[in-house]
Amino acid sequence: MTDQNLAPATFEVDGKRLEFQRHPAVEGNDGVNIGSLLRETGLVTLDHGFMNTASCESTITYIDGDEGILRYRGYPIEQLAENSTFLEVAYLLIHGELPDMDTYEGYMHRLKRHRLLHEDFNAFFHAFPAHGHPMAILQAGIAGLATYYPHTLNPKDPVEVDKATTLLMAKVPTMIASIFRRAAGLPLLYPDNSKLYAEDFLWMTFGMPYEKYDVDPMLVSALNRLLILHADHEQNCSTATVRMVGSADANMYASVAAGVGALSGPLHGGANEAVLAMLGKIRESGEGVAKFVERVKNKEDDVKLMGFGHRVYKHYDPRAAIVKKSAHEVLEKLGGDNELLDLAMELEGIALSDEYFVERKLYPNVDFYTGLIYKAMGFPEKMFTPLFALGRLPGWISQYREMLEDPTTKIGRPRQVYVGEAERAWVPREERQHKA
Repeated sequence: MTDQNLAPATFEVDGKRLEFQRHPAVEGNDGVNIGSLLRETGLVTLDHGFMNTASCESTITYIDGDEGILRYRGYPIEQLAENSTFLEVAYLLIHGELPDMDTYEGYMHRLKRHRLLHEDFNAFFHAFPAHGHPMAILQAGIAGLATYYPHTLNPKDPVEVDKATTLLMAKVPTMIASIFRRAAGLPLLYPDNSKLYAEDFLWMTFGMPYEKYDVDPMLVSALNRLLILHADHEQNCSTATVRMVGSADANMYASVAAGVGALSGPLHGGANEAVLAMLGKIRESGEGVAKFVERVKNKEDDVKLMGFGHRVYKHYDPRAAIVKKSAHEVLEKLGGDNELLDLAMELEGIALSDEYFVERKLYPNVDFYTGLIYKAMGFPEKMFTPLFALGRLPGWISQYREMLEDPTTKIGRPRQVYVGEAERAWVPREERQHKA
């Protein structure tokens, strides 16, 4: 609702009646400001998983899970994925508007100037074991950037915040490509300033110094689309973490590194890898999709349905339809594992028509096809989540900057409902008796 004169929400407890101001949303759920609840009643709200709690007001991303709508700064995700580059969408998220031609050219030029990693930083970054977890290396690397660029750490200085923004957007692709190549035992490549953002990332990842490597425009387009689809998604676990850490006036590197840590959890960033594993098990078992679906319905312990349903979307994930098209294009062009794609399509077809799935609103989500695409491109499964992080980077940065500019921001400090022991007296060790 947008009516600025909404009647206040009321709350009654122990004979006391309170009124709370309502905050109207442009679209979606209005908010109720309960900031005086603790002071007036001595009570706190208990909301496991923050399912009903808005931690901020934001102008960046709008989601309507019931209708399957996702918009960045008001632009439908379908239009951006079809017509924009990832770098253009990154600018939109961070600065609020799509860039005109001159602004876009200037933005690309600034990022190109900073793609290289400092040679001393390289020594630090490459000291990690080549086969260490890519997300752990990436998290440490992003946090470590703060030690090399002390003139970009002050969150109160807009100029320094802009510099940190540029450095992160420019250097994280180079870091991820380096992680991939070290794990594969390949020589590292320097960025190529003649190439655009996504194209250069593919060159640094898959190119060879001793032979010509022309990046396929179709792969560049597919990567742009995948990164756009992951660029922001409102107050998810990693984004809320970035804001929480940033609310303590932590620098941008520390805050984004914390977001990488949150994304590394398999419940957040590992779903596309789990989908690929699920499809592989279906193929290896030889049982077929129909039999697998029956086992899902029977809730057998060793069966997990991955890539379906979403905590926010109660309808078809709008990103899933877009990424499905890319999956067909990439696998047909590269001759990837079409058997897995066929299994995915068969499973999706059953899910969209079977009453069991429809009643539970278990529609395919964006992770259902992304793993197939990344695998066909040549990325091993352990690199899927770093690619997710690359896509989510501008969202983290834009949310961090919005948090800094919001005059209502306070250091994050959730409350709790204590359910432990009441006060008890200390006794000497020799007199203590353990409970059976």
